[in-house]
Amino acid sequence: MVETLKKRRDFSFVYRRGKPFYSANMVLVSLHRKGGPVKTGFSVSKKIGCAVKRNQVRRRMKEAMRQLERENRAATLPCYMIFIAKPPIADAPYAAIVRDMERLMKKMADSKTSSAGDRQ
Repeated sequence: MVETLKKRRDFSFVYRRGKPFYSANMVLVSLHRKGGPVKTGFSVSKKIGCAVKRNQVRRRMKEAMRQLERENRAATLPCYMIFIAKPPIADAPYAAIVRDMERLMKKMADSKTSSAGDRQ
């Protein structure tokens, strides 16, 4: 099961030490760690639009993550992941969001040079 990153210090820690992976609709910043569950955070800035649009994008990103997890296509390595929305995501179809997330997690898993951290 994927847990949620909520605290500002956890987000800052991942931003500082994590490795970014890019797609058209979002950026994934990930930080591998030695053990524990996968922890995921979602960041949607004001560049995306008004609060209603930002919340809609955040809900779609969270649901895409849940879908990938149900289908066993989500990351299983112990890590922190933060998905950062880019402005084009506001008009992207849901299928594109799922596809981008899956590709970013595959890039992350294939990366041999990802940072290693042991923060719990």
